[in-house]
Amino acid sequence: MKHVPALAGVLLLGLLTAGCGSDEPKLVVYNAQHEPLLEELAPAFTEATGIEVELRNGKDLEMSNQLVQEGDASPADVFLTENSPAMSQVEAAGLFDPLPADLVEPIPEMFRPRSGLWTGFVARSTVLVYNTDQVQASELPASILDLAEPEWAGRISFSPTGADFQAIVAAVLELEGEDATRAWLEGLKANGTIYDGNNVVLEAVDSGESEVGIVYHYYWERDRAENGDVSDTSEQYYFGDQDPGSFVSVSGAGILASSDMKSEAREFIEFLVNEEGQQVLADSYALEYPLNPAIQLDPPVKPFSELQPPEVNVSDLDAERVVELMTEIGFL
Repeated sequence: MKHVPALAGVLLLGLLTAGCGSDEPKLVVYNAQHEPLLEELAPAFTEATGIEVELRNGKDLEMSNQLVQEGDASPADVFLTENSPAMSQVEAAGLFDPLPADLVEPIPEMFRPRSGLWTGFVARSTVLVYNTDQVQASELPASILDLAEPEWAGRISFSPTGADFQAIVAAVLELEGEDATRAWLEGLKANGTIYDGNNVVLEAVDSGESEVGIVYHYYWERDRAENGDVSDTSEQYYFGDQDPGSFVSVSGAGILASSDMKSEAREFIEFLVNEEGQQVLADSYALEYPLNPAIQLDPPVKPFSELQPPEVNVSDLDAERVVELMTEIGFL
């Protein structure tokens, strides 16, 4: 019995030590990128740095609106998106801390805003998927804008409620202006079938329910890599010549000015854009394009260097005006 107090003391010390460990602050990441992707990246970052990460997941504009509402009181340290318009919204609200130029240097300038307030880290290319039993590649239009023409009535599909399609609309708005964008959207509404989600668009095209669909490349690539269940009778068509249809949408990363963990947040961004983190992204299920030129996706994914995207300043993509336009036309 003489040993019981000593044993109790050891147990108490252990509990106190464990309690202290659980109270260590975690880097809070508001994540609007795909959850499985960050569930691979965050543990790799923690293993490399010892910094624990708490992911709070949501959708692009849902989370950007939340950040704007929270303002300086936000618990977020880092914000990640699928598409850049949500980053532009938070940037316009003045909520980002500037990123050191040398920190983001691995990412080409065209995929970073001129403001230096955030950076791109992965990208996805706009494509048409088309049913090969119904359409020949030679019949496909030279421009995504041509899909608003009467000849495409009843033949196209898309998912307007998601951030993916809205980012494409933002690029058309920036490149072509408001009148042309409104006319294009009205033409798509007249011609197209609306589905809830890009994977459903993919299924509709593969089944022959729709001849062509507007999506990003990775939806088709993922299915083909896994089993081809909804891609075996379809192929991808890439627009060229810097057409709005060859728009490359950038996923963004930025540090909140209100963060109490800016040093750790900078380490996270550094990991994200340098070769180690970019390789994690390339090796993941996502099949999105790493933006660090040192890292490439493996074939058969089309090489990033062969894409011909239009030049768009990622900070200029206007999410709010896109939502207004799409609501006015009846998509939202």
